[in-house]
Amino acid sequence: MTKQQYPRSPKVLLGGIAHLGRFIDKVRLRHAGKIQDYNYITVGFDKYLIDFLQIDPKVFEQQVLAGGSDESLLAWVKTNGRTHSDQEIAEWSKGILTGGPKDDAAKQRYQGRLQDIATKRGVPVTALPPATTWVDAIELDEGRM
Repeated sequence: MTKQQYPRSPKVLLGGIAHLGRFIDKVRLRHAGKIQDYNYITVGFDKYLIDFLQIDPKVFEQQVLAGGSDESLLAWVKTNGRTHSDQEIAEWSKGILTGGPKDDAAKQRYQGRLQDIATKRGVPVTALPPATTWVDAIELDEGRM
């Protein structure tokens, strides 16, 4: 049986930017047919990242699929996206990495996600490691927590 492949953690910073490496991995893995059920480009962290960087996601996707390295893709982002100070990048990344559900509807979705993870693991939700952020849910789901 082949082990599930996951994109890298959103915690891995590329140029100080949270989720950028994960987004690159998602493009590569999806186009290789190795992931299908991931939110992709138009929602979630991908959308937040694209909006923050102000890049064209389809053009960026083409750059990734052309075989760009992390370093060359970061350079492309810096050339073709909005210029951000190191402080702006750090604040945005911190927001992504520490953000959790804010309203009742989001809290219900979050609890549902934790329940799905617990069900996959065959344990009660209370047996999962403590989780409060959206990144925690990703880390739990992908077995890094």
